[in-house]
Amino acid sequence: MNAVDLIVEDDAWSSLEGKTRLVEEAITAVCRELPGREPGVVAVLLADDDAIAAMNAQFRGKTAPTNVLSFPSGEHADNHLGDIALAHGVVAREAQARDIALGDHVSHLVIHGFLHLQGYDHQADDEAVVMEAIERRALAHLGVTDPYENEDPGPAPAAK
Repeated sequence: MNAVDLIVEDDAWSSLEGKTRLVEEAITAVCRELPGREPGVVAVLLADDDAIAAMNAQFRGKTAPTNVLSFPSGEHADNHLGDIALAHGVVAREAQARDIALGDHVSHLVIHGFLHLQGYDHQADDEAVVMEAIERRALAHLGVTDPYENEDPGPAPAAK
């Protein structure tokens, strides 16, 4: 079982009902697709675009906000798996542009971020295929439509 520490730094996230349950269910769904995975603690930060832009600049050398960032942790006695951070403005704009519910998009990004904490990546096409397949199966457990269904193959959500 995983423990989730949800940290809400931006009041704009108040529009998302049931945030804690949504994040916990997303992580539970993706864990069903990762047999043999060790449980642990995950911190999920719901921030604004400025905070994520600052982290993106500091850790990735990119000057703009992104939808999700993942920060895997090393080996710790308390089994902290890492941190996931989401930018409200970017996530809300993407959901609106794709005509999907904000909660569904958050579920997808949390799953995506969690996979990065587990060592998955999407830099190479073969890695992206594996990662996206796990995302699709986990989202299906939640009743969320396949986010890649109508897209050309290409980069997955920005994260890492």
